Amino acid sequence: MLVHGMVVSSRMVEPLAGVLGRYFRVVAPDLPGFGESSKPARSLTVPELADALALWLRTQNMSRVIPIGTSLGCHVVVELAVRHPELVDRLVLQGPGLEPAGRRLWRALWRQAVNSWREPRSLGRISRTDYAKAGIRRAVASVRTALVERIEDQLPRVQAPTLVVRGSRDVIAPQHWAEHVTDLLPRGRLTVIDGGTHVLSYGAPEAFAAAILPFLLEARPQPME
Repeated sequence: MLVHGMVVSSRMVEPLAGVLGRYFRVVAPDLPGFGESSKPARSLTVPELADALALWLRTQNMSRVIPIGTSLGCHVVVELAVRHPELVDRLVLQGPGLEPAGRRLWRALWRQAVNSWREPRSLGRISRTDYAKAGIRRAVASVRTALVERIEDQLPRVQAPTLVVRGSRDVIAPQHWAEHVTDLLPRGRLTVIDGGTHVLSYGAPEAFAAAILPFLLEARPQPME
């Protein structure tokens, strides 16, 4: 299950879905309020988004999924693993949000601007469309969430095996933060993709899939040929 980042939609993870679809059944829902999903009257909190995912999984008769979160989506899948551990087999956290020192508005906006120049231009077009669908009030609320959400408080409570993935050119989630996130996880591992940026699911889907595939296949009862 691929979970997109702040304000955008599942379109940002479609390239990764295409690669992983060779090996797994892949789902990529739009979180409530974003993309083609329904638009609640107010922006949902991270715990509420996690509960919405859990409800959706149960209505689809899915359990023991492998959530792959990107950026703020990491916060949501970590919350899902803590609140609904029976639904989660293992986790992948790609570019796990902002470090504490980066949760100042001016610093977060600067890093976002720098990273946007490193991502494919087509991702910018997708992002602008998704921001328009979400609306300005929901976009602002999401930015506020990114600035105050403390993923580090929940990481020690995640019991599922977890792989943290970072692109070496990711200015939003720096190396020391990825290492700290990994250290806080009871069963955490870290891998770095050389040359990768913040949105590996869009900008480097083949390299991302190759890096995580051995970890994902550990969930299978028998190895694939």
